Amino acid sequence: MIALLQEDPLAFLLAFSALVMSLVLHEVGHAYAAHLFGDDTAKRQGRLSLNPLRHLDPLGTLLLLLVGFGWARPVPIYPPAFRAYRLGLFALDPEGVYGAFRGSGGSALGLLALAAYVASSINLVLAVFNLLPIPPLDGSKILQSLLPLAWHPWLWRLEQYAWLSFLLILTVLRGPIQEVLAFARRVFFTLLLG
Repeated sequence: MIALLQEDPLAFLLAFSALVMSLVLHEVGHAYAAHLFGDDTAKRQGRLSLNPLRHLDPLGTLLLLLVGFGWARPVPIYPPAFRAYRLGLFALDPEGVYGAFRGSGGSALGLLALAAYVASSINLVLAVFNLLPIPPLDGSKILQSLLPLAWHPWLWRLEQYAWLSFLLILTVLRGPIQEVLAFARRVFFTLLLG
């Protein structure tokens, strides 16, 4: 990202803005889905807001600027409050993906077309990446909705060590994940652009 700033400040601004809004919409989507299923924890903590300051994590934002990979503060949820526990866990993440994609509409004209391309590309990567079944990523909630209830407390405890997950992703799994993301982008834009 820093190299992009030096090469083209406008492209950097577009990319960074799209990343920030994608992260915000994604977290608001989680908060809203949890609220719909009966958990008001995120709402009580002000996380149903579009204010980026309520969602951005300082370290995640710094890494976003430096290496183009970062994260937002995870939305606090209390699954036992869900009216339909397993369905709530499963629906929590598609709602977040939908929230992220809602913000990526665009126009066919000039700068708006570029912004739409950047936003949709970023959101696609975020959506695919978040489906990985590694805590605290969203795919882990979907996996959890399918696993026996006795495993759930153990999986929730794993989220305390989210930094280990990101370390694993950045070191051991980086290559394979980048290949999956590149494949998803090729398929998406081939279908989109015909």
